[in-house]
Amino acid sequence: MSSTTRTRSAPFSAWLPGLLVMAVGVGIAMLLASVQTLLGALVLALILGILLGNTGLYTATLRPGISGGTKRLLRAGVVLLGLQLALPDILALGPQVILLIVATVAISFAATTWLGRWLGLSRAGALLMAAGFSICGASAIAGMQGIADADDDEVASAVAMVTLYGSLMILALPLLNVLVGLDAAEFGIWSGLAVHEVAQVVAVASTAGATALASATVVKLGRVLMLAPVAALASIGERRHTARSLRDGTTEEASDGVQQLRSRTPLVPLFVLGFLAMVILRSTGVLPEPALDVGRTLTTILLAAGMFGLGAGIDIRRLLHSGGRFAAVGALSTVLLAGISLLGVLALT
Repeated sequence: MSSTTRTRSAPFSAWLPGLLVMAVGVGIAMLLASVQTLLGALVLALILGILLGNTGLYTATLRPGISGGTKRLLRAGVVLLGLQLALPDILALGPQVILLIVATVAISFAATTWLGRWLGLSRAGALLMAAGFSICGASAIAGMQGIADADDDEVASAVAMVTLYGSLMILALPLLNVLVGLDAAEFGIWSGLAVHEVAQVVAVASTAGATALASATVVKLGRVLMLAPVAALASIGERRHTARSLRDGTTEEASDGVQQLRSRTPLVPLFVLGFLAMVILRSTGVLPEPALDVGRTLTTILLAAGMFGLGAGIDIRRLLHSGGRFAAVGALSTVLLAGISLLGVLALT
């Protein structure tokens, strides 16, 4: 019996110690995130998980709950992320800005995937980097992790690079705008298009005032909305890639393998449909603001718990060994995204 099967069939009492440790880790991460702005709760939870997994504290008693809950919690968090998006707000940007969002995400995603493969990342690692840098940072990486079947080390590397380069953009974009000379609204659009995490976008745009912050936030949420179609297309692409790989075997094995793949793998992941359902629910306007506040907090808790679980499974030595390639892809992707989004903003004026 595989370890995965044992984890799934384990009683809740076997999961409880691991889930309690995850809860403590998330609580510490959120407390630390509340007293500084450089690192968010998701990144801090990942770091705490890595510390747990690499200091001999990750015992067999904790493994069922942490390994069993990680993917489920991540996907639940991505579903609730949809509550942060209201379609009327996105549509109010106008067709030109919406088209610019779609084009920027599409070009950046395709280019980052190609760069990742060219610089030696695995197919899964390249997809994680493309999702994180093109869409919405750690949340997009969490959503893509199951689709790409990436290992925990690749997830950690991608999250680390999004954090590093997004933090650098907080310093770089306002300085670059001194040379470029965009007005507040234009700078807000550029910030929303070019910076990776929502919190980083807020930090960048707030340097130019309330007008920049308002436009940056909505543009960024437009990028977050792209998680659904991109994840669906990536899922279809991975399904076809796996089917082609199976056909490279014997004819009988390939036929059986393809049939099993089709029967067990949904064309569009259920968590993507759940994300879209939450977007629609938010867009109806029936949820009061207190409920949305609860949803935002719960989203952070679930995603942070998943990140903590991913961190616990990471071998820090392997992570450091592969970090150079991820750093190179992150640098090139950041420059590319900033460049194409700036050209797009200038084209609007």
